[in-house]
Amino acid sequence: MQTTLSPPAPVENASAALPALGTVRLTVNGTAKTLQIAPWTTLLDALREYLNLTGTKKGCDHGQCGACTVLINGKRINSCLTLAVMHDDHEITSIEGLANADGSLHPLQTAFVDHDAFQCGYCTPGQICSAVGLMNEGQAKSEADVRELMSGNICRCGAYPHIVDAVTEVMGIEKQA
Repeated sequence: MQTTLSPPAPVENASAALPALGTVRLTVNGTAKTLQIAPWTTLLDALREYLNLTGTKKGCDHGQCGACTVLINGKRINSCLTLAVMHDDHEITSIEGLANADGSLHPLQTAFVDHDAFQCGYCTPGQICSAVGLMNEGQAKSEADVRELMSGNICRCGAYPHIVDAVTEVMGIEKQA
């Protein structure tokens, strides 16, 4: 038995059904930015699609992998789970904003290179931003703490031992035997 579907009826005033674009003022990596975006635009999409800051990665788009981790007022957050409009007057730092003004790398970025704490590199920006947030939180006192508190950031290549080595070195935490 064959069935045919009727084409959907046209929606009258379709543009009236959607909210208008809104103005959002974000401070990203120390620079004030004004965007005209839909109210449902995630911070991740605002960074990548509107500001062309593509270092922050879209992994799972469900907040489960940590590839999209950025810092909001120094605290780590999954940018795929938060709307850009929620961050007026907040300081947003992406991987592009971690380097020093003179162009030298953040100590964690240097440690990741020194410890070969990446393979494909896809998770690296989120791992580094998460580690900076971890340091800002001041809760990690041991290698086990670092492992636990970084567990929300997934590395499919399995570079975890090198990531932990890089983070603990910068934090001055002694390696456990």
